[in-house]
Amino acid sequence: MALSNNVIGAINFVAMLLSIPIIGAGIWLANEPDNSCVKLLQWPVIILGVLILVVALAGFVGGFWRIPWLLIFYLVAMLILIILLACLVVFIYMVTIRGSGHLEPSRSYLEYHLDDFSGFLRRRVRSPLKWDRIRNCLSSTDMCGELNQRYRMAQDFFNAHITPLQSGCCKPPTQCGYTFVNPTYWISPINNAADMDCLNWSNEQTQLCYGCDSCKAGLLANLKKEWRRADIILLITLVALICVYLTGCCAFRNAKTEDLFRKYKQGYV
Repeated sequence: MALSNNVIGAINFVAMLLSIPIIGAGIWLANEPDNSCVKLLQWPVIILGVLILVVALAGFVGGFWRIPWLLIFYLVAMLILIILLACLVVFIYMVTIRGSGHLEPSRSYLEYHLDDFSGFLRRRVRSPLKWDRIRNCLSSTDMCGELNQRYRMAQDFFNAHITPLQSGCCKPPTQCGYTFVNPTYWISPINNAADMDCLNWSNEQTQLCYGCDSCKAGLLANLKKEWRRADIILLITLVALICVYLTGCCAFRNAKTEDLFRKYKQGYV
């Protein structure tokens, strides 16, 4: 029985270690400028990781110190958390399955359209109140200023692989026909009524295209890329957690069988 309890404790210690990638993924998302402005996914991921850590710790204590009710709590709670983690993995995949950039003639960077993304993501940026907060957060970063320092010539900028956020927020959409002066300063064409974003563009460095739908789409494209990376980490951790959980269930069952067999021998020998 002691050996089985030690095995259960060791298995739960592994489950504790598996909470680290989940918490780490949440912290990584929180430190990304776009995710820190939206504040949508990072906290559910961090909270779920912390809960898995706490439950695994309970199982670890219950295994080594032979506390049956803690082990039962671990088995029930961890099953619930694994289901929640699986739902989160599927949810992230489903809301990021849509949305991709579009090539424009003579441009290496991509353009992004808001309607290409899932309804869930679009609703996060369409509310004027929400977008005002996000917009103020984005405009306080130096992501657009970096472009001015890096690209002086038009052709160098057109050949650049800038981020979706920079493509959508720091320059006017290519279809507007603006003339390049520098990455964040463009000369307006005679007719710029091709799209509302063309009218929303401003050479004022605190405005730029932060009020454009292209900026919202660029933000969602950035979120999609980062969420997909986090989802891969969560998926790998989920598979590992399921394996650890099933192994723990088998060890717990074997421990109970050994205990019953020992009691049987003591009663009849």
